[in-house]
Amino acid sequence: MSCNSCSSDIDGVPKGCQSNGDCGTGSCEKLTVFDWLANMTLPTGQEPENIVEVRFKNGRKHFFTNPDNLKISIGDIVAVEGNPGHDIGTVSLTGELIKVQMKKKGIAVDSEEVKKIYRKATQKDIDIWKAAREKEYETQHKGREILMRLGLKMKLSDVEYQGDGNKATFYYTADDRVDFRQLIRDLASAFNIRVEMKQVGLRQEAARLGGVGSCGRELCCSTWLTDLRKVNTTAARYQQLSLNPQKLAGQCGKLKCCLNYELDTYLDALRGFPKQDIELKTEKGDATFVKMDIFQNMLWYTYKENRNKWYKLGLDQVKEIIALNKKQEKVASLEDYEVDIIEEPKADFENVVGQDSLTRFDAPKRNKKNKSKSKQQPRSKGDRKQVNAVDQNSPAKPNQPKPNQPKPGSKRPQQKRPAKPNQNKNQQQNQPQQQQGENQNKPQKQQQRPKKNNGGNPNRPPKSEVNQNNSADNNPVKKPANTRNRNKKRRPPKKDNNTTQDA
Repeated sequence: MSCNSCSSDIDGVPKGCQSNGDCGTGSCEKLTVFDWLANMTLPTGQEPENIVEVRFKNGRKHFFTNPDNLKISIGDIVAVEGNPGHDIGTVSLTGELIKVQMKKKGIAVDSEEVKKIYRKATQKDIDIWKAAREKEYETQHKGREILMRLGLKMKLSDVEYQGDGNKATFYYTADDRVDFRQLIRDLASAFNIRVEMKQVGLRQEAARLGGVGSCGRELCCSTWLTDLRKVNTTAARYQQLSLNPQKLAGQCGKLKCCLNYELDTYLDALRGFPKQDIELKTEKGDATFVKMDIFQNMLWYTYKENRNKWYKLGLDQVKEIIALNKKQEKVASLEDYEVDIIEEPKADFENVVGQDSLTRFDAPKRNKKNKSKSKQQPRSKGDRKQVNAVDQNSPAKPNQPKPNQPKPGSKRPQQKRPAKPNQNKNQQQNQPQQQQGENQNKPQKQQQRPKKNNGGNPNRPPKSEVNQNNSADNNPVKKPANTRNRNKKRRPPKKDNNTTQDA
């Protein structure tokens, strides 16, 4: 499949180059063979080979003789002998290279498998052939419905009609032997054709259908690989691959054929490595093999008693330890050999070409500020307290007294108690003068809201203030009456100068 623009349809016809499978170079075919002897002339007295190779659907090829000596070249559509009737195919190889291909497949020249070519296909033959090819997809779909109805454990993978449209070959895969006698009767009665059942393996099925492998290329078995050899898990072990069936299995469900490609190279490289069952004897204990890196000639060992740490050793160091062990000598420890390994610093990537970053045009993301201001909600009592605290912490204006608030770290000021009747007259005379000075320095209180118990008159003083004034006149030593707001600080009642002088 050397042409990159080719893409096969459901019918197996390429669409890319629009040659419909008639490419003269043979690049659109499966399992193509390059005729490197085409431009060479034959020796004198030797006749050209009278056998040609004809290709059919999905890489099926057979050899046919040319008894009438027709002028046939690669890419011609010919009508060949069928069983029964005739079949239509495309010539894929001619010349002296036919002998090499027949010898490779083990087919003799005078074998019964080599049939003859009738003629070059006419336009009528081509029309009948294309009409039969168009029915293959529908036939396969209905055939699977019949399989499900009969309950047979088999998979119908492909259907191929003969060129004359009188016969169809059904390719299937099955794990066990299947009795499909009833199936043949149902298929023959449903399509009115001659039915032939042919069982193929999983690898042959993948080669016929084709596909793309995990490497990104077309399957090897459908492009160039004809010798499908057996693949074992030992090939993966020699190449130090993890035995993961999902990674080692191909599209056919079997182990990938490419595991055998580099197996011989790995076997040659492993000849210089010691066997994996050899143990390294040290004074700390015996060390066993863990893994190896064939390309860097590195091996990893660990102690039997302590498997938490792996020691990286070179191939020459391991051989040296094994040679000392053969002489009945033990090394001190694996740590001494691990230190000797000098890892070469790897050169960082340098942008020599000068290519710019792909994200150079991307604008940096910035945090967008929310321009819309949040609506002011009514403040609660807790918010009012915070505002008052901020106002108190702000610097005070000059010539303005600060509120009575204790400094941080100082003791709480004690309130002055009212004077007792046993005090001297001098103290009682000095007390109202001091209270007047303090009242001048104290900030004025905010006007209190009228309370509900005032009878609806805001100018009427509350009952508590009236009781305090009456008690002050009669007995100045009494404590002030309890108010409703108990959280406020209790202060001594005000006294008039007249009451002090009478006393």
